[in-house]
Amino acid sequence: MIPFSKINLKYCLLLLTVSLVLPNTAWALQSHASPEGIYVHQLAHIFFLAALCYLFWDIRRSSFPSQGWRFLQLFCIFMALWNIVAFTGHWVGGPIEANDILKDSGYFSARIIGPLTVTKTIYYITKLDHIFSVPALICLYLCLKSLYLTTCEEERK
Repeated sequence: MIPFSKINLKYCLLLLTVSLVLPNTAWALQSHASPEGIYVHQLAHIFFLAALCYLFWDIRRSSFPSQGWRFLQLFCIFMALWNIVAFTGHWVGGPIEANDILKDSGYFSARIIGPLTVTKTIYYITKLDHIFSVPALICLYLCLKSLYLTTCEEERK
């Protein structure tokens, strides 16, 4: 008799394969066409920024000694910067028209059509938000790894 977990694993792998090979519609995307969507999204950036600032302050106030907590502080700084850049990009991107961006070879080769204005330049710069989000996630990984190793060492003692 086949164990239940192996049947579950095979079913999940089959479902994943079918989903990747035969995709239908990507419902995870939100265009923010209506003003309500962008308002809620911008408020989420503000609340996330406030939560990161509080977490950073609380870690500093508690003065945890391990390196993992310092990586968590760096994560908070990078994600706070990402929130500011993303918020600014959404705010500045409002007046940008669809025909201001040329996507002749697809999304990854998109270019801004001139004449360049301050708004278009700021919009372009804010689309480089991965400069902050990738280091933030690396810091989060290093934080979790460090805290895990510290916990393992304490349990061995």
